[in-house]
Amino acid sequence: MTPKLARLENLIGHTFGEPGLLERAVTHRSWAFENVSGADEKRVRSIENESMEFIGDSVLGLAIAEHLYRDHPDASEGELTLMKHHLVSTQRLYGIAQAMGIGDFVRVGRGEEKTGGRRKQALLANTLEAIIAAVFLDGGYIPARAFVARIFSDELRAASPSKSLDYKTMLQEVLQAGKQPAPKYSVIRTEGPPHARIFSVEAVWSNGKSHGTGNSIKAAEMVAAAEALSIINGSKSAE
Repeated sequence: MTPKLARLENLIGHTFGEPGLLERAVTHRSWAFENVSGADEKRVRSIENESMEFIGDSVLGLAIAEHLYRDHPDASEGELTLMKHHLVSTQRLYGIAQAMGIGDFVRVGRGEEKTGGRRKQALLANTLEAIIAAVFLDGGYIPARAFVARIFSDELRAASPSKSLDYKTMLQEVLQAGKQPAPKYSVIRTEGPPHARIFSVEAVWSNGKSHGTGNSIKAAEMVAAAEALSIINGSKSAE
C-alpha cells in the first residue's frame, strides 16, 4: 500500500485485508484509460471504480435506511423515503467527500486533471460511493455501516421528516439523472391584499410543466416541484 493510500485508509478508519479494493475505489475511468496498454475496454473496467459505485450506492442506501428506521420509529414509509433521498443526494455526498478531502486521493487522467476533475461534484460523490463499496467488499456490511454512520453522523442527527421535504432539490436531481436541464420557475399570478398574498408559480422543464400556489414564492415553487415529481412519476398528467 502506498503512503497516500495508507493515509486514506487511516481517514476511513478501516484496515483493508485487500488494499487493491481501496486503490480501485479511487481510480477514475480517465486514469485507467490512459494507463492501460491499448486502452483495452475490459481491462479498463477491471481497474476503474464505476462498478464499485453501483455497489456503494446500494450499501449506502441500506445503511441510511436502517439508521432512519431505528431513529424515527413513528415515521411513515413516505417520510422515511424522503429523509433517505435527502441524505443520499449527490450534493450531500459531494459535501461529505469535500470535507474528507477525497479529491486529494483520486487517481484521474491528465485531461480530467486539467479540467478540475478532483473538484467535480459527480466525480467526488461517485468516488465516495466506491469507497463505501470497498469497505463493504473487504469487511462486510457491519464495518461499512459503521463507516457510513460516522461520515453521516451530523446529517443523521439533524434528519427529520419536516426538513426533508425539499421537492425542488428532488426535482432537479431527477431531471439531472435523465440528463435534462434544471426546471425554471416563474410567478404567473399574485392575488390578495398585501398582508395575505397568494402566489401562483409555474415550473417548466424540457417536456412538461406544473403549477403551485402558496403564501410565499418559495412555498409555491415547492408545491409546483412536488406536482412535477408526481407528473414525472406517472401519478398525474401534465396539463
